[in-house]
Amino acid sequence: MTLVNGWVDVHAHFLPPLSKEQRLKQWEGMRAQRFLAPQPYDWSPEAALAYMDRTGIAMQLLSNIHTPSLQALRDSNDYAAKIVADHPTRFGLLAALPTDDPEASLAEIERAQSDLHADGYAVSARYNGVFLGDERLEPVWAELNRRRAVVFAHPNTIAPAQLGLPAVMMEVAFETARSVVDMLYAGVFRRYPDLTVILAHGGGALPAMSGRLGQLGAEPWVPNTQNITRDEIREHLSRLYLDTGNAGADASLAPALAMVPRDHLIYGSDSGAPCNTDETLANNIRALRDSRVLVEGEADQLGHRGWDLFPTASRRAGRG
Repeated sequence: MTLVNGWVDVHAHFLPPLSKEQRLKQWEGMRAQRFLAPQPYDWSPEAALAYMDRTGIAMQLLSNIHTPSLQALRDSNDYAAKIVADHPTRFGLLAALPTDDPEASLAEIERAQSDLHADGYAVSARYNGVFLGDERLEPVWAELNRRRAVVFAHPNTIAPAQLGLPAVMMEVAFETARSVVDMLYAGVFRRYPDLTVILAHGGGALPAMSGRLGQLGAEPWVPNTQNITRDEIREHLSRLYLDTGNAGADASLAPALAMVPRDHLIYGSDSGAPCNTDETLANNIRALRDSRVLVEGEADQLGHRGWDLFPTASRRAGRG
């Protein structure tokens, strides 16, 4: 089944161990939100490694932002750090930050580096109701910028159904766009140019909206307390990186490449999420390889691009 050779996957989910009762409760909650999974979901490092071996993925950078409490988030980061310690050449850690609590986020940033040896950070586009442009997060962005951190942003998938469909079908794409636009108008990208931000799922709906933002976003009727200019809108959006998780089709790649440079596309699979199977993940890779939007060899280039963004992971894998 091997499809790639030595790619690094920046968008891979994990779950801490759950009891049978916890898995059943989680499954029932998913079905109540119209995610009609036929059976409870499970994840294990062994299953992830087997998938990587079948596919040719060299390393996955693990993240788990679906943790509603601070203690659960810390425990989840601890568990992933142990997985990385057990398999340092195959996994990396993007430590989740509790962005509803700036002080706790600052503490977790430091702990992630000093104790967990994380490769980067992961944030939810909306964590317990708080979007990423919230003014209370100013010290968090300042610290991440000081560290020249790589931050992976993923929408919250634990949300009510919309139009009778689970949030992972459509709403996640709009939530990503909302949160990044919130950051844009809050001036986060202007003040913190040393941040590297990766957006999940090809940036969701943001690339398709980027032309509208560039054309209308600085008009005088738009509330714009930071006086973000039209040129800044285009510049700040172009600095973002976009992963290819469920976004490998040309219909997703074309607007992405209208917003960001070609070298800001990066491979992410969305592996480990209940919405994906071996078949959907393989189809996404095939879409990248068969793309008429990408140039020859570009799929392999974006598949290896994560090694440059995450040098500590690259060194562990013997590629630095």
